[in-house]
Amino acid sequence: MVVSMTRDSYDVIVLGVGGMGSSAVYHLAKRGVDVLGIEQYDVPHGRGSSHGDTRIFRLTQPEHPSYVPLAERARTLWRDLEAESGERLLTETGSIRAGPADAAHVSAAIESCASNDLPHEVLSGEELRERFPGYELPDDHRCVYQPNGGFLACERAISTHVNLAHEHGGTVHARERVLGWTPRERGVEVRTNRETYEADRLVVTAGAWAGKHMPLLENALSPQRRVMAWLQPTEPAKFTPDTFPVFNVDVPEGEFYGFPVAERPGFKFGYTPSGADSIDPDDWNDEATLEDEKRLRRLPENHFPAASGPTLRLTTCIVTRSLDGHFYLDTHPEYPHVSIAAGFTGHGFKFASVVGEVLADFATDGDTDNPIGVHRFGNQLRKT
Repeated sequence: MVVSMTRDSYDVIVLGVGGMGSSAVYHLAKRGVDVLGIEQYDVPHGRGSSHGDTRIFRLTQPEHPSYVPLAERARTLWRDLEAESGERLLTETGSIRAGPADAAHVSAAIESCASNDLPHEVLSGEELRERFPGYELPDDHRCVYQPNGGFLACERAISTHVNLAHEHGGTVHARERVLGWTPRERGVEVRTNRETYEADRLVVTAGAWAGKHMPLLENALSPQRRVMAWLQPTEPAKFTPDTFPVFNVDVPEGEFYGFPVAERPGFKFGYTPSGADSIDPDDWNDEATLEDEKRLRRLPENHFPAASGPTLRLTTCIVTRSLDGHFYLDTHPEYPHVSIAAGFTGHGFKFASVVGEVLADFATDGDTDNPIGVHRFGNQLRKT
């Protein structure tokens, strides 16, 4: 007789164990909750939004001033995670937000710093180049420098959350695909290609697949393809973590973000198109092309020429946009025992540590004291 080693009942089930889900599993397990995380791919994996070695961390938040205290809480939790694990996860390089002098997002970045008493400087393109010679932005650009920005080792952060979740008694299943879930009067039933489980509460952190698991979000999420590049600098000393802050810049070639050389060889950067078609996360072109490379190289050729050497790596990822650019973080309007984090619109990983805390708050306390008002489901979304 074959004895199954799989348990079928838990306090909480977390769907998706990427950046947000791994944090949720960790925070729940640390609180003594009997939690199961289910991931359809590996932990970590390269099919979604939480890979590519590094992700930007910034306190400057032009998206909305209320993002700043949430980012500050995330920073505290990243440092706590480092202390508990002994892993280095967050490297502070400073951050740059730059664009034309009249750009609304630059003014919003300045306002987010000023209204939250964040230390910052506003520099011209020329002043930025004098301070950080790797940059060659237009002289008339405004550049907001904030010293506490930097980058997270994203895959190491996921692994750290999961390793510590295991130490606290949590369970994670990889290579297990969720087929559906059903709300019950008390709890939920989750069906996978391996087993059927029951839980008192459900957390959905399925990234680009969230709309497939959550009808509430089916028309409120747009998964989109993105490409990242790594180039060999011709002057490496200009692109170290000590000499080169992370950036988000709006230049004539488009909107880009980037990093110093870290984790693996090369100056890493990516392009954020103003408009992009939605993709099916189960059926998309995950191979970078020569055309992708040509489009990306316009940035370093004109604004980071000392980094415009041979291509070392190209890779793709998925960005899942929300309706208004603010990510969704709330409990389900019909099923309060179901909580959701989705639609991070390309700027979510920095918040993963605090998103996991919020989701644990929902599951254990029913609500959270963290400042998430702008991320609650509005009346329009509730009707979709």
